[in-house]
Amino acid sequence: VEALHEKFERLSSMAPVMPDKLPPGAPPTGIYLFSEGARPMYVGRTKNLRQRIGNHCGNGAQENQAVFAFKLAREETGRLRPAYKIVGSRAALMKDPEFAAAFGKAKLRVRRMALRYVEEPDPLRQALLEMYVAVVLKTPYNDFETH
Repeated sequence: VEALHEKFERLSSMAPVMPDKLPPGAPPTGIYLFSEGARPMYVGRTKNLRQRIGNHCGNGAQENQAVFAFKLAREETGRLRPAYKIVGSRAALMKDPEFAAAFGKAKLRVRRMALRYVEEPDPLRQALLEMYVAVVLKTPYNDFETH
């Protein structure tokens, strides 16, 4: 736990960058945090930071790549409950013009958020650090529910 807190402190004290302006020295693996102003919003983990951040907010990112933006679009359209049937599925939602527009808007919103990250190459520590940061910061768009 002490090692997690040290990484949390490094993440918290990092000067934020814009997601589309990831510096060349960014680590390849670790966890990342999106914030709006001073409000932490979402934390994730990855083996490929540059690619994963692009997946979250790139124009061509699909609904299964831009998970955070998809959650924001669900909230905006009031379609909060996931469906495990064809009706109401992710693919069906993306065919709905209102939802597709909200998803595009959400990816732009994520692209404008502040981004912080910290390197953590070990997958187990990554998972623990992601949960630790999400719990400590009370990020509203992280959940650890099972499906």
